[in-house]
Amino acid sequence: MIRISQIKIPLPFQEASLERQILQILKIRREELLSWKLIRRSVDARKKPQLFYVCTVDVQAAGERKLLNRARKTGNRNIIPAPAAAYQLPPCGTEKLSHRPVIAGSGPAGLFCAWLLAKAGYQPLILERGDEAAVRKQKVDAFWAGGPLDTQSNVQFGEGGAGTFSDGKLNTSVKDPAGRNRKVLELFVEAGAPEQILWDQKPHLGTDLLITIITTLRRQIEDMGGEFCFRSQVTDLETKGGRLSRIQINHSRWIDAQVLVAAIGHSARDTFAMLKERGAAMEAKSFAVGVRIEHPQSMINFSQYGVSRQEELGAASYKLTCQLPSKRGVYSFCMCPGGYVVNASSEEGLLAVNGMSYHSRAGENANSAMIVTVSPEDYLPYSTPEAGVLAGVDFQRYLEKRAYAVGRGKIPVQTFADFCRKEETTSFGQVSPCMRGGFSMANVAEIFPEVIWQSLADGIAICGRKIEGFDRPDALLSGVESRTSSPVRILRDETFQSSILGLYPCGEGAGYAGGITSAAMDGLKVAEAVCKKYMNFL
Repeated sequence: MIRISQIKIPLPFQEASLERQILQILKIRREELLSWKLIRRSVDARKKPQLFYVCTVDVQAAGERKLLNRARKTGNRNIIPAPAAAYQLPPCGTEKLSHRPVIAGSGPAGLFCAWLLAKAGYQPLILERGDEAAVRKQKVDAFWAGGPLDTQSNVQFGEGGAGTFSDGKLNTSVKDPAGRNRKVLELFVEAGAPEQILWDQKPHLGTDLLITIITTLRRQIEDMGGEFCFRSQVTDLETKGGRLSRIQINHSRWIDAQVLVAAIGHSARDTFAMLKERGAAMEAKSFAVGVRIEHPQSMINFSQYGVSRQEELGAASYKLTCQLPSKRGVYSFCMCPGGYVVNASSEEGLLAVNGMSYHSRAGENANSAMIVTVSPEDYLPYSTPEAGVLAGVDFQRYLEKRAYAVGRGKIPVQTFADFCRKEETTSFGQVSPCMRGGFSMANVAEIFPEVIWQSLADGIAICGRKIEGFDRPDALLSGVESRTSSPVRILRDETFQSSILGLYPCGEGAGYAGGITSAAMDGLKVAEAVCKKYMNFL
């Protein structure tokens, strides 16, 4: 099979146009082209508003060796042998399991770990502190409508994890020689995701699709021998000789366990504290905090595409970074085209925000997090001495408590002009909030320490040189974006076990991933480690 890259075709996308290009590039007749498959498709907007797709395809053709030799002789590096990167299930180990492996958490890391273990015959037990996806959505919708917060089932906790209420981006920069990325995408497609995610450079699903896809993944796992228990939180564990022996569920029931995969998510602060108390080695790590910023989606479309609306491509996205004279970096994160800012709180009296899009990305505004990296040196002054490695959790809570107070229990919103002046907003301009959950005009600047406020104000102004209007006075800022990643890393060795043998830290909450796809890939890695060590139950 031959891989051809850098094939440029104009919009609208037509398979016939791409096929003609393949024939021209290989200099072959139609009857010599046996088959072809689209592998990657990205957008070239350098000559906007004239837009192109840049495609990579894998081709089966008559006389492939001759075609490859000709490409080598002419120095055409865009024609190469197609790499064979099919994902392979690992062989099973020899150590006997007396109890089925337990997975704490059913976010992407936990779900994909469970899928692989179930496929390999290990009959995993998945414990999820929140509700199944459909029930969870009902509770989140009720909370956004003004109802009570369920601290166990919300935007952060429940089947699907925090990524369920997001844009559902599936791109990752993780290097992947083992083919795990492709396997994750293929499993999503088998569970009902559009096949387009297999080739689009920036694939996404959206909250509405994720809820049904996650439910299908759960049913697949159950059909292969896995079992799910909702409203079931791992609240303690016991060890013998440094090895896991039992785990406690909901502060009451104990079960024997040799393997516990801790796919607990980046907001499982009570679980972090329990693991610290039980002696699991962990370290404080840098993370980022900031605000959500909203602009009209039409403005972003014009900047990226040269037109305010592009039917085939839909809502445009962006990615911005800038380095301040202070050497601090400010950058966009989790950009949601045509999306909504949402109340993502998980603790009473604290308030955090996130961004979310539906699959259509049809909302009036674009939003993204604009964030500043904070290191342990930055946040230690805001923690108690006994916090230790959990000092970042103290800092997150400090910011979220201030956000709750500033917004009087609702999402605090401020124009960029007022943010720079540190004045409470009293009226909006042409940008109106697109939000899920109540909001109030406020002084968002009051949430932050001076250095973070100044960094955000300066960084957004600099980004206005990259996207015209990004620093417009009526752009809307809301806060606080505090859950960008885990504030701790639960250390693991080359066997993927923590200092407590049998405990496998996994995914974003453990500090080893940063998004849906990378978390799912880490779930596969941890499942592979369990498979290599233990016999299955088949």
